[in-house]
Amino acid sequence: MRDLAHHGMTMLLVTHEMAFARDVADEVLFMDNGIAVERGDAREVLANPKEKRTQEFLERVL
Repeated sequence: MRDLAHHGMTMLLVTHEMAFARDVADEVLFMDNGIAVERGDAREVLANPKEKRTQEFLERVL
């Protein structure tokens, strides 16, 4: 999957592996209970989430 991503393959991936998402994703969408909470550049959202729910989740998994 990493190789495909680095070669420009468009993919939709659901994961709790934030390090993997940070490495391969251009954009992330954080969802909670079926609701889109935060969306944006993968590195920016994962490093500096703006939404409280995203922050809480990342504190638990990182």
